[in-house]
This record gives sequence, structure tokens and C-alpha cells, in this order.
Amino acid sequence: MTVSLPSSAALFEEMLRAERGASENTVQAYRRDLADLAGFLNRRRLAVDHARSADLRAYLAALDTAGMAPRTAARRLSAMRQFYRFLHAEGLREDDPTAVLESPKQGRSLPKVLTEEEVDDLLRAARQRPGPEGVRLVALIEMLYATGLRVIELVSLPLAAAVRDPRMILVRGKGGKERLAPLNQTAREAMQAWVEVRARDHRKATSPFLFPSRSGAGHLTRHRFAQLLKEVAIDAGIDPRKVSPHVLRHAFATHLLNHGADLRSMQQMLGHADISTTQIYTHVLDERLRTIVETHHPLAKQSAE
Repeated sequence: MTVSLPSSAALFEEMLRAERGASENTVQAYRRDLADLAGFLNRRRLAVDHARSADLRAYLAALDTAGMAPRTAARRLSAMRQFYRFLHAEGLREDDPTAVLESPKQGRSLPKVLTEEEVDDLLRAARQRPGPEGVRLVALIEMLYATGLRVIELVSLPLAAAVRDPRMILVRGKGGKERLAPLNQTAREAMQAWVEVRARDHRKATSPFLFPSRSGAGHLTRHRFAQLLKEVAIDAGIDPRKVSPHVLRHAFATHLLNHGADLRSMQQMLGHADISTTQIYTHVLDERLRTIVETHHPLAKQSAE
């Protein structure tokens, strides 16, 4: 049964778009989470606008009973918090029922990361792909690995990003915030090679996007890029389940850290609002060093014997 959301939910979505610059995917995710909550409350003959803290606790308990992962439940709670804070701030209700709710306990999962050798293998396989699509794929992988851009930031880059200072590209990130991302020599050459190929295709040459396509958005979709990455992973002999645009972003950050980059610089390049988000990569490094010690340290070998 489809549950209709109240008019306040539409106002909430307008706020997300106008004030926070939320993408349509983000807005849709909030809508799905609120619709699930509304369905639960509707079965109890309760309106989502007027839910009490006890009602929301009952909803979270139901998610736990159903076996929902703590991380997913925490995301649902985050959507609820944002929605009810909005209602309270707009004077649509006198209190925020989520203020007293505790987040579900969850372990901190480490990001999946490719080794530097696996990234090299991906690029070698991409360079074997013929024609303009191969040139484009090399440019996409080189630029993503050189900058750590979010996939939507990469595929939606304007052509103007390639004609300014070739050492830097201007990126518009979450909330419309702009930042500069440095390009290494290899990435600059791959981007320039694609620009030259792109210019020979009249249909592509007239597009404002660096990576144009026939999609509704006018540029290569992140879904299609993810598909291409998995295809080239198979060519490279890498398990395609290990490879995605986001995994390459993680590889960029982790490999930088391995080579001595500082967290503040990484935070700026990744576009993280809070450095605590960037700090998760220190845990990846710790795990890597721990594995090296356990595998290669002579005392570790003696204890194993």
C-alpha cells in the first residue's frame, strides 16, 4: 500500500533543494525513509506530523526486530531528525520528538580500498580498450584517482573545467560549495587526449559537459561509469565486486595517506565538511600496518610457531 506523505514533507523537500543544495537522489532517499515511517505510523492510526518520541522509538524497535542493519537504521533516524527539526524550526510543531532518541549502535566499517598495483592494472586494461570510449574511460579513471572526486562531481564536470589552468580543476561539490582539485601530469594528459577526441565528434563538441552522453542529464551517468569500471576490472583480472567509483575515491585517499599526506589537505581535496569523516582513512592505514607486522615481523612468526 502506498502511503501519501503530508504537505509538510513537500515543504521539507523544497528546503533540502533550495537551502542545502541536495541532489535529487538525496531528496528521493529522504522521501523513501519518511514514507516507510509514515506507513508504520499509519498502521497505528497516527499521523507522521504528530508522532511522539515513544512512537518513533517503537518504529526503531520494529526495524531492529526485522533485522535491519544498524547503519541503515541510523540513516532512517537521520532522516527523521532532519524532518522533525525542520517542522520545529518552521513552527509547524512545538517540539522535536527526535531530540531524546539515541542512535543505533553500530561498528565503524572501513572503506574498501584497491592496492596501488590493482589501480595500475585497471589503467592498463582501460588503455587496451579501442576507440573514443577507451580514451574517455582512461581519462575518467586517471582523473578520479588523481583527484578523489565524488563520482557525480566527475561525470558532471563542465567542459570549462578542462580549458582553465590544466594543473587544477574547479569542482562544485555538495551544497554547491566549490573547491579546487589538483591534477597530476598523467591525469592532465589523459584529460587533454579525451578533449581532442571529443572535439572531433560534432554531437559531443556542442555539449557543455566534459563527458557528454544521451542521458537525460546530458552527461555520462554514474551508473554507466560504474558499469564500465566493472567491465574493465574483469579485463584486468580483478573481482568486479571490489571495484566502483567510490572505491577509487577511497584508493586515492588511502594511497595519499600511505605516502605521507596530511589529513587537512586530504579533507580539502575530498570536500569533507568535517575532518572526522576524513579520519576514517587513518584506520585503514592502521589496519594495513597491523597486517604487515603480523605477516612479516620475526617476532610474529615466532609466536605463530
